[in-house]
Amino acid sequence: MNKKGNKFFLANNFKLALKLKLDGVYIPSFNNKFDHLSYSLYNNFTIVGSAHNLKEIKIKELQKVKSIFISSLFKKNKNYLGINKFKVLKKYTKKNVVALGGISKSNIRKLKLINISGFAGISFFYKKKGP
Repeated sequence: MNKKGNKFFLANNFKLALKLKLDGVYIPSFNNKFDHLSYSLYNNFTIVGSAHNLKEIKIKELQKVKSIFISSLFKKNKNYLGINKFKVLKKYTKKNVVALGGISKSNIRKLKLINISGFAGISFFYKKKGP
């Protein structure tokens, strides 16, 4: 962890994250492997993962993730869920759930409707350039 309290997670590479003594690793939704369970992890090493449907949520639970990023909440792409489908998927896990996808200043109040442990998004934190 750095001085500002931010955590550093590496995507999809357990060996390198452990070697560099990072805060954790992120397992994307397409990664269905379990070989990382044989690694010896140090204290405070966190595993997080993402999912788009019930099957992927169950796989992430078997992969021993601490938190599951479920997407896409608001961004209308091929994985679009919307609030109601998101709430249904959230009921199937006891893990911390983080909302992902299309979160903006105009829809952030809707996050109170889904009782999540956090949210993530690029467009929310990225300041657009322009006039």
